[in-house]
Amino acid sequence: MSAPTPVESPVTAGRSGVDGRVWRIVGVVATLVATTLAVGLSQGWGRADRAADRSAAVPSSAASPAAAPTVPVVLNGTDDAFIQLLIPMNEGALALIDHLDTRRSGADPSLLALLGDLRQAHQAELRDLRGILAAGNVPELNIHEGHQMPGMVTAASLDELRAAPDAEVPSRAAALLRAHLTQTVVLCRGEQTAGGSPELKALAGRIQQARATELSALDGKPGAPRVD
Repeated sequence: MSAPTPVESPVTAGRSGVDGRVWRIVGVVATLVATTLAVGLSQGWGRADRAADRSAAVPSSAASPAAAPTVPVVLNGTDDAFIQLLIPMNEGALALIDHLDTRRSGADPSLLALLGDLRQAHQAELRDLRGILAAGNVPELNIHEGHQMPGMVTAASLDELRAAPDAEVPSRAAALLRAHLTQTVVLCRGEQTAGGSPELKALAGRIQQARATELSALDGKPGAPRVD
């Protein structure tokens, strides 16, 4: 008599499915960034920002879309990876903004005004990203927790900022914000290149435009943002 075939329990099967999807998302994130860098190097970053330059006088919060889709959307792997990465990136930026609110002494008034715009825009983007994720019937997964991703404001970087003297906070905070905004531009370009959902690609375009405006405001100069 042959031995009975092992039966995979529902719990084990479910866990295997989630683990497999996590690794697929991680792989797509790497491809997303690599594709964007290749496109940027071959075409030149500056040309993609010309439309953003013309919108530099528009507050960043105005670039956020109004409402998430109310009908189902179809997300491919790039769409999924883009959302799952941008959500924790925005949450990290909001944590940085919250910390800076507690250290306003001696801060540049223009920086404080920008932080208010950034908070409003990032909160709106989180609602829209989660709305599209829900419309695609895809659960939210924080696959990057504890990872040092480019442009991610981590718990470690916030701890370093908390320990820094007040005189160093503005420059350190500006560097963290610039890295976050710049990397988001990179990811938005990748989503528009390889994404599948028209709704998400349109949102990525609006976020990219907002980031270009925010970078210009952060650098305190008009014209094209510095995206090195």
